[in-house]
Amino acid sequence: MSFNSEGTHTPPEGISFRTAVRGTCDHACRVIMEGLPVINDFLVLVTFSRVCPRYILYGLHFFQLTANNMSNAPDKMVYHFGGSRTDGDRSLKALLGGKGANLAEMSSIGLPVPPGFTISTEACKYYSDNHHQWPDGLDAQVAAGVKHIEEAMGAGFGDAKQPLLVSVRSGAAVSMPGMMDTVLNLGLNDEAVEGLAKHTGNPRFAYDAYRRFIDMFGDVVMGVGHQHFEEAIENLKEERGVENDVDLSTDDLMVLVDRYKAIYRKHTGFMFPDDPREQLKLSVNAVFGSWDSDRAVKYRSINKIQGLIGTAVNVQAMVFGNMGEGSGTGVLFTRNPSTGENKLYGEFLVNAQGEDVVAGIRTPEDISQMANEFPAAYKQLVQVTHKLEAHYRNMQDIEFTVQDGELFILQTRNGKRTGTAAVKIAVDLVDEKVVSTTDAVRDLVEPGHLDQLLHPGFKDPDAYKDSVIAKGLPASPGAAVGKVVFSAEAAEDAAEKGEPVLLVRIETSPEDVGGMNAAKGILTSRGGMTSHAAVVARGWGKPCVAGCGEIVINYKAQTFTNGKVTVKEGDWVSINGTTGEVVLGAQDLVEPKLTGDFARFMKWVDAERTMKVRTNADSPADAAKAIEFGAEGIGLCRTEHMFFEGERIDRVREMILAETEAERRDALAKLLPYQKEDFIGIFRAMAGKPVTVRLLDPPLHEFLPHGEEEAQEMANKMGVSLDVVKAKIAFLSEFNPMLGHRGCRLGITYPEITEMQTRAILEAAVELDQEGVSVLPEIMVPLIGTVEEFANQKAIITRTADDVFGEKGHTIAYLVGTMIEIPRAALTAHEIAVEAEFFSFGTNDLTQMTFGYSRDDAGKFLPTYVDRKILPEDPFQSLDVAGVGQLVQMGTERGREGRPGLKVGICGEHGGDPRSVHFCHAVGMDYVSCSPFRVPIARLAAAQAALS
Repeated sequence: MSFNSEGTHTPPEGISFRTAVRGTCDHACRVIMEGLPVINDFLVLVTFSRVCPRYILYGLHFFQLTANNMSNAPDKMVYHFGGSRTDGDRSLKALLGGKGANLAEMSSIGLPVPPGFTISTEACKYYSDNHHQWPDGLDAQVAAGVKHIEEAMGAGFGDAKQPLLVSVRSGAAVSMPGMMDTVLNLGLNDEAVEGLAKHTGNPRFAYDAYRRFIDMFGDVVMGVGHQHFEEAIENLKEERGVENDVDLSTDDLMVLVDRYKAIYRKHTGFMFPDDPREQLKLSVNAVFGSWDSDRAVKYRSINKIQGLIGTAVNVQAMVFGNMGEGSGTGVLFTRNPSTGENKLYGEFLVNAQGEDVVAGIRTPEDISQMANEFPAAYKQLVQVTHKLEAHYRNMQDIEFTVQDGELFILQTRNGKRTGTAAVKIAVDLVDEKVVSTTDAVRDLVEPGHLDQLLHPGFKDPDAYKDSVIAKGLPASPGAAVGKVVFSAEAAEDAAEKGEPVLLVRIETSPEDVGGMNAAKGILTSRGGMTSHAAVVARGWGKPCVAGCGEIVINYKAQTFTNGKVTVKEGDWVSINGTTGEVVLGAQDLVEPKLTGDFARFMKWVDAERTMKVRTNADSPADAAKAIEFGAEGIGLCRTEHMFFEGERIDRVREMILAETEAERRDALAKLLPYQKEDFIGIFRAMAGKPVTVRLLDPPLHEFLPHGEEEAQEMANKMGVSLDVVKAKIAFLSEFNPMLGHRGCRLGITYPEITEMQTRAILEAAVELDQEGVSVLPEIMVPLIGTVEEFANQKAIITRTADDVFGEKGHTIAYLVGTMIEIPRAALTAHEIAVEAEFFSFGTNDLTQMTFGYSRDDAGKFLPTYVDRKILPEDPFQSLDVAGVGQLVQMGTERGREGRPGLKVGICGEHGGDPRSVHFCHAVGMDYVSCSPFRVPIARLAAAQAALS
């Protein structure tokens, strides 16, 4: 018991008033039945107030809540399946959950399914929303469901001669394996166990079922840790001198039942409930409650499961795999979930219940061995697998039990699978004429499956879990292993020696790109999903964990620590960029393999989609890789990323130090050949495909050194004093550089920068066109907020283009457009579109400015926001449709008002997020653009959006 703010006793959450009374007045409350109407609850309060006065306040509160919340209960909350009546089918998945809908479906097609009933997800929502009280009418509907099972099984719930036992299992609309609660063998008490022993002629089985029930009910429903019961059975085995549970005799199990009851009472303060209806209600409450358990909430967050209202509860007649050597239980997949091979994959145990298969207490046998143990049941099982796979048109995950040689199917669902298996299964099912190519694209492969295919992963996904020392943001997918280094220079030096390294930085800057490229993976303690490290790593397909605030990095000591473990330079560490995990030690990796099946599947994908997919690429190598992955152009070429190689950074710094326009033009003229060379390479790689080049975007201070040693090195190269360099750094520093002197503001202040970049783009395009290479350049002005800003830059671009075409004696077609990344630009898009020939939404900055979150610092609090449901997910990972999405939709619609047929795309990292791609399709965008390794994912998401 606990005390509330008024000092009165409060029973544990989820316990009914009568159960709470019973905990204190067991002698009187044995006569009270859990299923009585509310008015009888009130009589209980009055009758026992003298015996249990401390419950009066609680009871009055209980009745007030009950009265207030009866009015909004759903009408039908219980759906029967099996026996003589089946109410639902798989079309009611949202209401009955995946498990309940499939049990009803299997019953309707004649498969051997034990009868039962499903309590709807609406009832769970009511329970969660109304102080954990049942809706009015649910008691009666549950009672009718129990009667349905009793009639089908010819047994009675709580009957002393022929007792009915049931299982209580969760089942949400989206499969969440192992995340919510299950109770088996419910309905047993001291009388029913004797009846079960007599009815089956197997007392050992009966008492084994009873002790299992007490254990599971105590653990799942009342929070009595399983370890307490496990300790008791281990002690008894030691006393009896036996090793295995199956070696305990009936008398031993009777002793164990008493010990389990004592453990239950010690930890709960209550007698173990002997009324099956009370057992059932408490178990249903536990399953309802498990919807909001930490593990279930975390699972939904990790897997981005949204829009569900709760879990259904499935109450089903028990069948027993532990009745002797003629019984057993197992789990199987209709195809291998790792490889996709068309062969049954699973395990079974003789004389066992379902939890034994997964608990590891006994070693299961391969499913193929079942043919020797139960040949008739195995033959029937194979037939059932074919029927279910054909019926659901998907690979199935099936749970089954054999009771005295008779097969029962307890569950089927679409099986979880690896990316490799998903593609193979999809292609095989098309070849077997089970599904069409459209079905395969829409239903059988998820975008996340393709993500797995394109990146290396850990060989054993479960082996490293105990070695995880920290978790950050999953900034760039894939796994990487290497020795820890703390500087870009150390990474480059190690790479030259052939040593694999992980670059660990507090945060990265453009100066680190050499080391980032040399490293196998990148780990930062600061920064978000759109930080420098994240964006660069995704573009290169390099694993990255960013914003890992659980570690503290000490550059001077060359270490990082989580407070318990300290990692030194040279230590082996592994990172999982798909999950954000940092793992101590070197884990084995498996490299991705793209098969002919992948190529066939992607052809089907492209046949279904209507929206184009481009890539974000800043070099010819990136462009070539994107073409391999099916990119249809470049949606974002960031020219600033070209400025950090070789002598280019020196020419940029020379331009920054220049005091006059003439000096700046002289420095820019030296930079022009480098820019032109890069554009020639990119245009050639993208021959015949559009290439959108963004003019210079970041503030100039990003090109300057951060430390004094680097500043001195720059001063020496530039032939100026250290004071001059420091003065320029100080002059360019800004309190909020993301809102400062950057983007088109640079081009307006220094028009010669816009001129040089335009000239480099168009000279490259003209020369290639003269060679016969088709070039489609699109020049994009960044960060505009007014039409006047765009018009200013467009005039410079047009004038420079005319000069280039006049000098070359050759013209080409080109477009001038803009990024929409400031909210004002979206609001005035109808004005801007009169001047701009295309829009590309820069949703990284648009999200930053709409929310008012610094994208490089938001990693400090966004995980907390998501955990506490302040935000459904990180808006830098998946587009905030409700807020930022409105600006995108408004900008698109208003832009097309100003210029009918305006080409519109998106070039933020949201372009590779499947949910964001669905939104882009819905608002009518022409294309999305993303990093090269996300192109196949975006292609599939675009196809699925078209099919939805």
